[in-house]
Amino acid sequence: MPVSMLYLGDTTLQTAAAYLAGLVHRAGWALDYVPSHVPAAAELFGPPRSLVVLSDYSASRLAPSLQQRLVRLVESGAGLLMIGGWESYHGCGGDWDGTAVATALPVEISDTDDRVNCDQPTLVRRVDEHPVAAGLPWDGHPPCIGGFNRFRPKAEAQVVLETERFRAIREGENVRFELAGRDPLLVVGTWGEGRVASLATDIAPHWVGGMVDWGPGRVAAQAPGAEAVEVGDLYARFFLQLLAWTGRIDLESGIENLKSEIQDLKSEI
Repeated sequence: MPVSMLYLGDTTLQTAAAYLAGLVHRAGWALDYVPSHVPAAAELFGPPRSLVVLSDYSASRLAPSLQQRLVRLVESGAGLLMIGGWESYHGCGGDWDGTAVATALPVEISDTDDRVNCDQPTLVRRVDEHPVAAGLPWDGHPPCIGGFNRFRPKAEAQVVLETERFRAIREGENVRFELAGRDPLLVVGTWGEGRVASLATDIAPHWVGGMVDWGPGRVAAQAPGAEAVEVGDLYARFFLQLLAWTGRIDLESGIENLKSEIQDLKSEI
């Protein structure tokens, strides 16, 4: 099946949505987009979908009948990914707890504000092997984030990544780091024939933090009608792997397009 991705949220293509939309365009994949303030239309759920992405998109914008239709699409084999943000999970106006979409996700969503804003170092740690996390230097060069939604994995789900929050304490000329807590960051699973994934942090600033620049190389991308973005090459590879696994999308062509972009950038230096 040709790639057919539906992306709802992250404000607009001129702001936060430029990051994911730019990477998808750079990979050569097809995408339909709906801004955060626009209610989803029924016709968006008519065509077969490889993947539906919800990110900073309030449950109030997706009618209960369309949520049920989305869940049926996932049961039939489509992928479903929720990315963290103030209007994801419960958040501050996300209110996805108790919805039909929540039943398909691999995590339990809080019924109260679940936002965690990190004002001290918060690193990403791999806790299990998975294709989404493969080939990336989680141990030798772990990225850091700036915030996330706190949720609990369902019993049958797999936790792939977690946060490590540290308390930094200055003692004279030295700084000591104490582990302040760990929380699930990426949880994956299945619903019917489809794959589902929950990422607790955002893809765009500010919550994505330093992870947006993760990697020694740079990737420039711009979707039609969107703001141009430039990100780290490891950040780009991680998110392409996340989209590809969840939506059963061929990854190799997307990665090759990233490599050619990095090469083009190097040739200009």
